[in-house]
Amino acid sequence: MEKAILLAVAASFCTATASVCQRIGASSSEATSFDVWLVFRLARRPVWLLGVAAMILGFVFQLTALHFGALALVQPILALELLFVFGYLAVAGSKRMRVKRRDWLAAAAMSAGIGIFLWVASPSGGRLHAPGSLWLLSGLVTFGVVVAALTVAFGLSSGASRSRRAGVLGAATGISWGFVAAVIKELSSHLGDGIGAIFSTWSPYVLIAAGAATMLLATHALAAGPLAASQPGFTVLDPLSASLLGVFLFGEHIRTGAPDLLGEALALAIIFAGASALSHSCLILGEDGDPSCLPGQYQVQAHRKQLRVPGYQPVESTRRPEPQDPVVNVGSPGQKRD
Repeated sequence: MEKAILLAVAASFCTATASVCQRIGASSSEATSFDVWLVFRLARRPVWLLGVAAMILGFVFQLTALHFGALALVQPILALELLFVFGYLAVAGSKRMRVKRRDWLAAAAMSAGIGIFLWVASPSGGRLHAPGSLWLLSGLVTFGVVVAALTVAFGLSSGASRSRRAGVLGAATGISWGFVAAVIKELSSHLGDGIGAIFSTWSPYVLIAAGAATMLLATHALAAGPLAASQPGFTVLDPLSASLLGVFLFGEHIRTGAPDLLGEALALAIIFAGASALSHSCLILGEDGDPSCLPGQYQVQAHRKQLRVPGYQPVESTRRPEPQDPVVNVGSPGQKRD
């Protein structure tokens, strides 16, 4: 059990490192529309490639952790990824936007909420293979979610803020990673049958296609806006959607007793509260230019920039002079004042 815990912590640290490095590499290539070639352009940047290497290493740690421990033990620990990301932001983030105590509390609430949900639900049992009809339905639903997210981010809401675009794409990416995890589970059931048996099934080919598409979607989420907006979708919706697909596809069982349902509902409420608090964080609003999120010296600079904008008119005071206010008659130079 100790090995599984240490490996799961290492996996969450690696995936957090991957998100930070990929965000740094993609920050100068803001995604305002869907671009198939975005990954190939970013592949020329060493920091982005470092993020990809960290993601692969995290995947290896996760698989090894699952070899030594149960899914119900490993998955909640992986939720620490969000806290590791905020640790990176606190140490190496922008000097303008500091991680505040309420940001830490929001991230901790979301990590704890997903961990509690997975621990209480404890998916178990089920079959090795899912029927083809259920796979087709799951794939179509996942594809529909992705298309809807892209439409909201780049189509219908072309004027959406950067943080909202990143949040929408991050949520869709998390759901897509959950589908990829379900395909990996299907593939793992053939590992003992030999290489020939593995490549004679559909799962490795769907895994390559779905993994590449999800990687492209994640790249757009990281390039669209602040990491604090996209990362919660990665961390929370990935295990949630994977758990739901485990129940739907493989017939896994989750605890449904009255105390268990109460605990699961409470965990989801904690996640929602953390997400709501994080949405008002200056880590998100600050990157959208909210001047209230800037430190004092930066607020003065922002105000001066506004004054230099052509056509900008400061708001004139609407205060009426009071009767006791002295009346000063300012004439031209040399004119006698009464």
